[in-house]
Amino acid sequence: MRIISGNHKGRKLIVPKNLPVRPTTDRAKESLFNILQNRYNISKLKALDLFSGTGNISYEFASRNADKITAVDKNIKCTNFINKMSLELDFNIKTITSDCFNYVLNTSDKFDIIFLDPPYNYNKYHEIKDLILEKKIIENNGCLIIEHDKRTIFDDKNIEKRKYGSVFFTMFNL
Repeated sequence: MRIISGNHKGRKLIVPKNLPVRPTTDRAKESLFNILQNRYNISKLKALDLFSGTGNISYEFASRNADKITAVDKNIKCTNFINKMSLELDFNIKTITSDCFNYVLNTSDKFDIIFLDPPYNYNKYHEIKDLILEKKIIENNGCLIIEHDKRTIFDDKNIEKRKYGSVFFTMFNL
């Protein structure tokens, strides 16, 4: 896993083998951030990384100087790893150890970008997406990005779909 761009461009990160994660591929992450950079001034964004795992997406936002980054994962080993790497890389990433559905249910914070990357066998993709939209925790002109595999299908209006190998992104632009 490596940081694609920003202050720590090219930096390789060694992920402990005991983390139950599937980091977003470098190719898919690079393509996604090219889209985001063309649409937003990343240094002014408030980003939420749900099911953050290794923190791969959070590090990319931090390396590009995003204003505020919150990483949520229920696995304390994951949030501990993100805290360790944030300290080492001098990143300002707020970590929360929580079930992501419960976090969304209880937060009053608002974000410009929400990146959601549950395990591919997660059975509540649509429920958590609906909750995020109902709670209105995305700022106007913000975006919800969901990473998934080919088995998960969103047929909502006004969405963008991207495919990078076996990685799919569905983007809800608000």
